[in-house]
Amino acid sequence: MTDDKKNVNDDELNQYLQTEQGPAAQVVIQEEDGEDSERKMDFPAQMPLLAVRDIVVFNYMILPLFVGRDKSVKSIEAALNDKRYVFIATQKDDKVEEPGLDDVYHTGTVALIMRMLKMPDGRLKVLVQGLSRAKVTEVVQEDPHPVVNIEAISEQELEEIGPDAEAQMRTAREQSEKIISLRGMDPSEIMSVLNSVQEPGRLADLIASNLRMPTETAQAILEDVDPMERLKRVNRQLMKEVEVASLQSKIQNMAKEGMDKAQKEFFLREQLKAIKSELGEDESEDEEFEELRSKIDKAGMPKEVKKEVVKQLNRLENMHPDSSEATVIRTYLDWMVELPWKKTSKDQLDIKKAEKILHEDHYDLEKVKERILEYLSVRKLNPKMKGPILCFVGPPGVGKTSLGRSIARSLNRKFTRMSLGGMRDEAEIRGHRRTYIGSMPGRIIQGMKEAGTRNPVFMLDEIDKVGADFRGDPSSALLEVLDPEQNNTFTDHYLNVPYDLSKVMFVCTANILDTIPPALLDRMEVIRIPGYTEQEKIKIAKRYLLPRQIEENGLTEDKVSFSDQALSRIIRDYTRESGLRNLEREIGSVCRKVARQVAEGAEKSFRILPGNVSKYLGVPRYLEEEREKDLPAGVALGLAWTATGGEILHVEVSTLPGKGKLITTGQLGEVMKESAQAALSYARARSDRLNVNPDFAEKRDIHIHVPSGATPKEGPSAGVTLVMALLSALTNRPLRNDVAMTGEITLRGRVMPVGGIKEKILAAAAAGVKMVIIPAQNAKDLSEVPAELRKNLEVKTVEHIDEVWPLVCLEPSREEGCQAVNE
Repeated sequence: MTDDKKNVNDDELNQYLQTEQGPAAQVVIQEEDGEDSERKMDFPAQMPLLAVRDIVVFNYMILPLFVGRDKSVKSIEAALNDKRYVFIATQKDDKVEEPGLDDVYHTGTVALIMRMLKMPDGRLKVLVQGLSRAKVTEVVQEDPHPVVNIEAISEQELEEIGPDAEAQMRTAREQSEKIISLRGMDPSEIMSVLNSVQEPGRLADLIASNLRMPTETAQAILEDVDPMERLKRVNRQLMKEVEVASLQSKIQNMAKEGMDKAQKEFFLREQLKAIKSELGEDESEDEEFEELRSKIDKAGMPKEVKKEVVKQLNRLENMHPDSSEATVIRTYLDWMVELPWKKTSKDQLDIKKAEKILHEDHYDLEKVKERILEYLSVRKLNPKMKGPILCFVGPPGVGKTSLGRSIARSLNRKFTRMSLGGMRDEAEIRGHRRTYIGSMPGRIIQGMKEAGTRNPVFMLDEIDKVGADFRGDPSSALLEVLDPEQNNTFTDHYLNVPYDLSKVMFVCTANILDTIPPALLDRMEVIRIPGYTEQEKIKIAKRYLLPRQIEENGLTEDKVSFSDQALSRIIRDYTRESGLRNLEREIGSVCRKVARQVAEGAEKSFRILPGNVSKYLGVPRYLEEEREKDLPAGVALGLAWTATGGEILHVEVSTLPGKGKLITTGQLGEVMKESAQAALSYARARSDRLNVNPDFAEKRDIHIHVPSGATPKEGPSAGVTLVMALLSALTNRPLRNDVAMTGEITLRGRVMPVGGIKEKILAAAAAGVKMVIIPAQNAKDLSEVPAELRKNLEVKTVEHIDEVWPLVCLEPSREEGCQAVNE
């Protein structure tokens, strides 16, 4: 069976007495012959049963029904084939598709089928009129359609209409008139019908048939045979309906002016709430809102934040769920409840264990490890301390990023990372305001959500590569994030409430410090991580790189092994870098070639030795001869520092006939050009002591060139090298090819300190240089140079440029001339 429902809306029901039902009701009520109405109800004791949902049919009620269920259709057809009588009973549960006798109320209404229309989809549309109450006494058959024996329920008649009955009837008419008026209808015609009814029972049935009420309440009215009790039940429902109609009218008047679509939807929802509330049918709040409220209570938000979130939730409840603003608020609430407001991870305060973890993950880097252990020690003694802001500075590939993971592991904290390279939009840090379509929090808040705790290790990678354009300056937005005195009230534009970042341990990484704004740099504790020596690289390769590459390429340690000499040759001839990335790539390349041979069936073990490295990696990329066995006059070896570490720098000076013009090439920056001018001025001032013709500044042009012309070069540290190359060109004396130098000069010849001493010495050692000349004031930086490296490399410190010339003179036969320059 399918649904048997009345297909009439509320307005049609309210207008029912004004149209077709009015005259029909009068026919039944006003008897032409004056006889008792029972005579008109001459119907058989056995008739088909029609089960209906959601409606109770009363006496004198005319209504259309749509009949679609198979048994229901057959019941209607059987009634039409007989005397058109059918017994209508209401289902107890609307969800039952095949109701039996136990699924319907036994008290129902005998109805007459007045009209029937067959629909194209096979359903029937019938117009029925309720005639008399009746109850089922026996089920005659259930298939193909139910047939029951019934017993009519006689209407009790009052001997006389007393004051109580009259009061109840007047109340019913007045309440009905009030409802009709509140709904904006003309009550005159309907009230004429109601006034013509003088029997309490009939009046109750007539009103009840047009009242909106629950099925259980309507069924109780139908089963009540006492006309006075029935009328009292109807009056109670009328009072509720009057209150609902009054509230509805009030809401309509308040929302009438300027109502657009969204306001109309809000108004209808408010109506629904009011109706349910007044009818005592309050339902529990929507499950989703209850879940959100529960999450808000459990999130542990600060008082002011929770107040704002609850305010937004209340706004959401009063909005249509499909509106765009509701979607924005729902997303906002999801972010707020998922952020870690109070959840923290417990720090690992076992200093010895943390030290062991740091040593396991990284070789050397003693300064970094010491700083982390200091932080843990202070944290153990003072749990309320604020998180430090560390900045690791060093060339690529030295392990800055992986150090962050190591720190998180040693602290037993969550780790989250954000790359700042190329970031140019301030909104990436602070988020977008919720007024924009598709807005979302900044990367800081996103990282906190990803970490899931208030105290993660948060790595800000490549902080030196943050840009700025018309969208704002992200580095300025980072000022609040990286200030321990301010970040406890960090405000993201999307959240629009303060968020506490004071428990976060921020770790920044950079290759250079020059591009970091001073105000931002001032908030960070800088820890420099220089490049590794050859010996350190061999140890790191054996401990970390080799096992990782062997495992990643599907090999085992008994299948492939590297000798220390082979690793040394790979480092010298194939990588030459401050970090370890290229070294790991070359080791991986060897492992892949071995893996291919093993996959092809080779059973032997492979031992990588210095002699067979080229078999796997090809021709060496860097040769010792590149340093040049003999430097021509006018060429000196300098040392430079870049973001990728130290480098050997060849400075070439040539003199040619001219008018004293200084020519510089090789993409030299302004500071380096000034160093070249200072070197020339010093040479001119000392020309008499250098046995140089003093008129060279008027008859010779000086051309200074630094090879790798496509690479920009800047800085004052090439001053000493420029002077030596210039003196070599002017005196036509070559310099030693195993001596490299660095230092800034003044016009008086003083050698000033420079930076990057360790990286420059590492580059010199990698290039096979035997002696390095540095400023005397940089002697303190030698403590950072590994002891084993200083054993194989002679380091000379100088205070004046005159001390350098005898150190770089090459040929013993010219020693006298060299000494003369110094005298």
